[in-house]
Formats: sequence, C-alpha cells, structure tokens
Amino acid sequence: MKINNISHVFFDLDHTLWDFDKNSALTFEKIFQINKIDVELEAFLEIYEPINFQYWKLYREEKIEKSKLRFGRLHDAFNAMDVKIKPSMIYKLSDDYITHLCTFNHLFEGTLEILEYLQAKYELHIITNGFKEVQQGKLNNANINHFFNTVTNSEMVGVKKPNPKIFNQALNGAKATLENSIMIGDNLEADVFGALNIGLDAICFNYHNEILNGDVKHVDNLLELKQYL
Repeated sequence: MKINNISHVFFDLDHTLWDFDKNSALTFEKIFQINKIDVELEAFLEIYEPINFQYWKLYREEKIEKSKLRFGRLHDAFNAMDVKIKPSMIYKLSDDYITHLCTFNHLFEGTLEILEYLQAKYELHIITNGFKEVQQGKLNNANINHFFNTVTNSEMVGVKKPNPKIFNQALNGAKATLENSIMIGDNLEADVFGALNIGLDAICFNYHNEILNGDVKHVDNLLELKQYL
C-alpha cells in the first residue's frame, strides 16, 4: 500500500489541515457579538455553509470575483433567513470575518503528528485557493508554517485549483516532478481530480464521509496517511 518514489507532498490547507468549519463558526460568533447581530448562530450556519460552498465553486470556476463571493454569501444567507441587514453592515461583517478568521486556529486531529512524521521523510508544500491575505496568517498562527518549503496561492498564480496551471506552478516552485509528488486534499473536484487530471497522484482526506469511487485513494483520518507514505 506504500507509494514509492515520492519526495514531495503537497497539501491543501482549508478543510484538510486547518479545521475551517470550526474556526469559521467561532469567527461568526465573535463578529456577530461585535456588531450586535441578533441571529441564532447554528441556524445561520446551516443556511450559510451550503451557500458559501456554491459561491466558492463559482469562484474556483472563475465565474465570480472575490468581492462578489465575500458580499454575496452573507447577503444571500441573511435573505434566506429573512433577516434585514443593510449592505453597509454586510460589507463590515465581510471585512471583520477576514480580520478575525486567523485568530482561531483549530487543526484537524492528527495534523501536527502527521506533519512531523512526513517532514522527516519528504519535502512538504501547500497549494491553496484561499485568499492570500488570510492563508499565511493561518499557517503562522497555527504554528505549522515551518513544516512547508513552499506555499502556492491561487491569487499568486491567477487561477484556482483544479486549473492545471496552479499545480504546475507549485511543482516548478518546489523543483518537484509529477512522478515524485503527491497531492492531499479534501475536495474531490479541486484537489483530487485536479491533480489526477495532470498525472499527479492524489489522496482524498475524506473527513466528510463522501461515497468515493473505488479507484480514489482516501483516508478518513490524517494519521492514516502513514499507510501510503
């Protein structure tokens, strides 16, 4: 089951190492208190999260700009809850969300242990679609930046996963090849199939318990990566 001839391991960040859902929920709790927004957090998140997912899909596909994503996901969520929020407050909440998101830094179970294990054997790297002003803060504040030799961000490259260009630029920056590298991420479309489509091996971190094609390598817990690497 071990994968041979690997020298470089590329990780997604959000939803793979950094527990986005938990940290995002804590951020909303904080900014709602700051701005005196009277909504029930769990009810909001139940509506917001699928809306946010769809906005990120459009963003990955280059169909909307970052500003549209940041405003639209909040605007649509409040509308769906029939909560009236002025556009000026939505813009403030959007800015506050980005400002405070990095102050919460919960990692998935096993993150530090697996990174320490892998760093002794491989060069480690990040490929992320997240906003550049936020992602480095997450790495720094979660105290995991030192594990990674390179960090490739979609805003640096001008395209997002699954576009082949971001994978190729990450490989070039790491002085890695398709043959000696592997990608690990939670998103089938962006991380796994994006990598596989250019001939880069991939493992899905299937924490969301999706039903996967039998050909897709996957783990349910990060420590299970030891089976492959």
